[in-house]
Amino acid sequence: QVQLDESGGGSVQAGGSLRLSCTASSDIYRSGCMGWFRQAPGKEREGVASIYTELGSAYYGASGRGRFTISRDNAKRTIYLQMNSLQPADTAMYFCAARSSGSCALLRDYEWDSWGQGTQVTVFS
Repeated sequence: QVQLDESGGGSVQAGGSLRLSCTASSDIYRSGCMGWFRQAPGKEREGVASIYTELGSAYYGASGRGRFTISRDNAKRTIYLQMNSLQPADTAMYFCAARSSGSCALLRDYEWDSWGQGTQVTVFS
């Protein structure tokens, strides 16, 4: 059973936009905190953004601040990551994740419980 299902990745020219989606199982969505991480080849996984699904409070890591926006649709148990002004440095595998305890504002990947398979984002110049 897929608990976190990401979609929306692809290839885009620099300056373009993409919107990622992640739909969660009901059990996972009830955890109340979901987020996005990314990992580029040869680099560590880094936190992009997170959101408390009930109130919609959002937090951003250094990589997500300014050009990216996280949002959610509770009726669909889905979170989104709107990415604008994409640059080649944004090329990475993007992962959806959820955590069942601790602060949603903390984007330390080892504290997050559930992970999706990832969706590839490639930005070419």
